Amino acid sequence: MGLIKVKNRDEIELMREAGRITAEALNCLKAEVREGMTTAELDKIGEELIRSRGAEPVFIGYRGYRHATCISINNEVVHGIPGDKLIKNGDIVSVDVGVKKNGYCGDSAATFPVGKVTGKTEKLLRLGREALKAGIKQARAGNYLGDISFAIQQLAEKNGFSVVRDLYGHGIGRDLHEDPLIPNYGSRGEGPKLLPGMVLAIEPMLNIGSWKIKTLADGWTVVTSDGTLSCHFEHTVLVTEKDPEILTIWSKTKT
Repeated sequence: MGLIKVKNRDEIELMREAGRITAEALNCLKAEVREGMTTAELDKIGEELIRSRGAEPVFIGYRGYRHATCISINNEVVHGIPGDKLIKNGDIVSVDVGVKKNGYCGDSAATFPVGKVTGKTEKLLRLGREALKAGIKQARAGNYLGDISFAIQQLAEKNGFSVVRDLYGHGIGRDLHEDPLIPNYGSRGEGPKLLPGMVLAIEPMLNIGSWKIKTLADGWTVVTSDGTLSCHFEHTVLVTEKDPEILTIWSKTKT
């Protein structure tokens, strides 16, 4: 693990702006997602909003990726490529949005139900949101990176879900992905100590079945190995001396 960058006051203000646009885009996509539309249509809406705010969709061009968002459905964990796939009633749709403005990035994700879903699916989404909250609660100065990982894992597993172990949260700033990597499993008190000014993209991925995953032939789409449903929630979070500051709020009432 390399050096974890600590942001100064000016950098944090620029990250707040990028975070606000990220949140606005994700909130817009939550309102727009519906049965019968394609994932490409949803992606276009996100890209247009981001550009209308004078920002760039930071995913475009990242390792050759060509879209503004990642849109993953049902057993797709992350990195689903927007295209002709139709969104159906009963699907859960994970949308991941990345924004860059004035040289700094924001990153956020959420999984949305479309129409009526099963009780087990509703529980998965609820626990995904709660796992993110539990991780964020630990992102305060003086704690350790492992405290975040431990909180996510414990909440998920005690409720019967698994956490993906081969994908991670990450630091964020001028680059979309910076040190440190943030596993969604681990032990309290391990890893680097958190300092004020660190900015972390915390992103639990919970599966109904096994934690194991695989990547499809397109080189991007990650799915659960056993075909069970998965959810993905993410916020960009500033570590402070007091409570963590979430830079990418996607709802006025819920995180």
